[in-house]
Amino acid sequence: MTFVSIRHFYGTKLYHQTKDLMFVQKAMGHKRFTSTLQYIDYDKAIFGDYGEEQWICKVAESPEEAKSLIEVGFEFVDEINGKHLYRKRKV
Repeated sequence: MTFVSIRHFYGTKLYHQTKDLMFVQKAMGHKRFTSTLQYIDYDKAIFGDYGEEQWICKVAESPEEAKSLIEVGFEFVDEINGKHLYRKRKV
């Protein structure tokens, strides 16, 4: 495995996790945005094209439940009727 292939793997994984090309561009140190666009193609080739994003959704009714969800990667989305909604991308 070469340095370049490891770098491509890291960039693709970062894009797959965040879906944020601007973040990936900064993290990879690309000067041209077109260099970063390649990770979209790599992501589709490795993980497939799922179209709509797929999410795991959870509801926290207490601060302890919210803390445990955040610790495993869930992000806060909204509050409805005093219940906090969280989501995490399916991998």
